[in-house]
Amino acid sequence: MRAVVVERFGEAPRVAEVPDPACPADGVVVRVEATGLCRSDWHAWMGHDDGVTLPHVPGHELAGTVVEVGPQVRSWREGDRVTVPFVCACGTCAACLAGEQQVCERQEQPGFTHAGSFAERVALHHADVNLVRLPDAVSAATAASLGCRFATAYRALMVHGRIRANDRVVVHGCGGVGLSAVMIAAAGGARVVAVDVSPAALDAARDAGAEAVVDAAGLSPEDVAARVVEATDGGAHVSVDALGARATAVASVLGLRRRGRHVQVGLLLAGDERTPLPMDRVIAWELELYGSHGMAAHEYPPMLDAVAAGVLRPDRLVTREIGLNELPDALAAMGTGAGAPGMTVVVP
Repeated sequence: MRAVVVERFGEAPRVAEVPDPACPADGVVVRVEATGLCRSDWHAWMGHDDGVTLPHVPGHELAGTVVEVGPQVRSWREGDRVTVPFVCACGTCAACLAGEQQVCERQEQPGFTHAGSFAERVALHHADVNLVRLPDAVSAATAASLGCRFATAYRALMVHGRIRANDRVVVHGCGGVGLSAVMIAAAGGARVVAVDVSPAALDAARDAGAEAVVDAAGLSPEDVAARVVEATDGGAHVSVDALGARATAVASVLGLRRRGRHVQVGLLLAGDERTPLPMDRVIAWELELYGSHGMAAHEYPPMLDAVAAGVLRPDRLVTREIGLNELPDALAAMGTGAGAPGMTVVVP
């Protein structure tokens, strides 16, 4: 099969012929019909993630059709249309047994712990725990936009943010996950403020449902927070760092009102792992801080129902479709800030 192969971190990957993946006994092989290009893939390509070994095939947001089924699988058949969370859980550890598969103690992640979906086929483990059946009304391209960014934003807002109608919700960083958060919060009746340094990203946030925006270019985290407080009449009830940087995390916390909730979705990597936060404010104002790491397969149905019904429109966030041959350049462009707003979906 054809796949995008990374041979050295940070150097241009190549499209190559590689062996078809072997089907796990408890898993499946999926013919990839669409796969998202995510900033997490860029981090893996740059070598920011532990556990990625070279040569490597990235890609973790996928949708497609089951073409091979392992002998231990009970719930899936060839021909089933599926997607999958980026965290593939074991199903048997304490976290999984508690229903928290997104923080599985023995998790695997396609595109990180093993070969991913920047290919014509991908192997997925523990299929009975991890696969998600796609409604007929949800296309492969739309489903590929769900796997990491949209599903992560959905759970971040619904479970951790606990958003309600008329809540003031602020989203820092308007890439794929940030625009998803804007759309989901607005669909839930929240009043959304979007923050970014790119005018094009802020325009996209308005299109996704933001009622106000803050241009953070050249501003300190304290200055961004001050503008957020002004735009929200006293601070956010819920604030999401959808980028993952020291400045955005600090600005997100400082922009909260008393008893507000900060949700960290953007990955803090490449030296930002131990970002200091204003804990004096956290204590004095009784703020809540959450990390949010994807969404388990069993939590997908309400989100998929809203997508199928047209209440949520992640398809509107897909601004570009490319083939495998265009993927290496598109991956490299993610580190330059030169990419267009919205999501890029790859059709192998």
